[in-house]
Amino acid sequence: MKLESSPVTQHHFRDLTFYLKRDDQLHQHFSGNKARKFMQLLQEAQPGIDTLICYGSVQANSLYSLAALCRVKKWRLEFYVHRIPEWLKENPSGNYRGAMELGAEIIECRDMHPLDFIESVRKPEENCLVLPEGGRAQISEYGIKGLAQEIVHWTRFRSDKQFVVALPSGTGTTALFLHKHLQRHNIPVITCSCVGGKSYLKKQWQELGATDTPTILQADYKHHFGKLYENEYRLWQELFDSTLVEFDLLYDPYMWECLLPWLENNSGKELLYLHQGGILGNETMLPRYQRKFGQTQKA
Repeated sequence: MKLESSPVTQHHFRDLTFYLKRDDQLHQHFSGNKARKFMQLLQEAQPGIDTLICYGSVQANSLYSLAALCRVKKWRLEFYVHRIPEWLKENPSGNYRGAMELGAEIIECRDMHPLDFIESVRKPEENCLVLPEGGRAQISEYGIKGLAQEIVHWTRFRSDKQFVVALPSGTGTTALFLHKHLQRHNIPVITCSCVGGKSYLKKQWQELGATDTPTILQADYKHHFGKLYENEYRLWQELFDSTLVEFDLLYDPYMWECLLPWLENNSGKELLYLHQGGILGNETMLPRYQRKFGQTQKA
C-alpha cells in the first residue's frame, strides 16, 4: 500500500483560487484522515494481536478503514455500535456495506454504550487491540506527522505565499497533530467542530494532552451533526460543479460555510484544503438530501 505523497491540485471556486491536498486518493479502501491515523498500525508488527476492537457509528468512516486494515493484516475486526437500523440490515449501503464486504463483524449494544459493553461484557483478551472511537489516540500522530511533512515540503517550493491549512473536525485529532507539526513552519491550521461546539473540540484536545491548539471557526447558524441543511447541500453541489471533485457531505460543506467568510477577511492567505475522504458515506447521505431537497445536477 502506498499511503503517502497524495497529489495537490489547484481549483477555482467562486472568486477563490485554492489548493486541494487529495488524501482521498491515497488508496481505494484505505484513504483520507483514517489512513493517516491508522498508518502506524498498518506498517508496524503487533506480535500476538489477531483481533482489533473499536466502536462508533454504524456509518463511521473509521469502520470502513479499519475493515480494510484488518483485511491486510489478516485480523478479525469487531466494531461495536449502539444500533443497526433494520432498513440498513436489509439494504446495506455506505461504510456499513463496505465494511461488511471486507469481513468486519459489526455488533449491536442496544442497552449499553459500546465502550461500556467492550469493557464490562466483551472484556478483551491479550490477543485484542482496542482503539478509541475515530482514532482519537496518540498512535494517530505518526501518520499525521508524515502528512505535515508532505505539506511542508510542498509549500517550500512556494515560499512567496502565506499558506493556511483547513479541514473539518470530528474528534479533531488530525487537526491537532497537523497544528503541532506545522506551527514551527508558520503554517496555521484552521478547523471547525462538526460533531459538537467549540467546547466539545477543546475537550477532545485536552484529553490528548494539548495546550496549543488550532483555530476553530464557526458558521453564523447552529449546526447539528447529521442534520440536513439545504445551504450545505447546495454548497456541496456548487463545489463539485466548480472543481469536479466530490467532497464528503457530512463534514466538508459545513467547513466551507465557516471558511468562506474567514477567507474574505484574510485575503492575504493561500488556502490548502485537506480532502479527508469519506466519500463512501455519501452513498447514504445523498439520498437523504435528495428526498428532502430534490435532485442535484450531479445526481
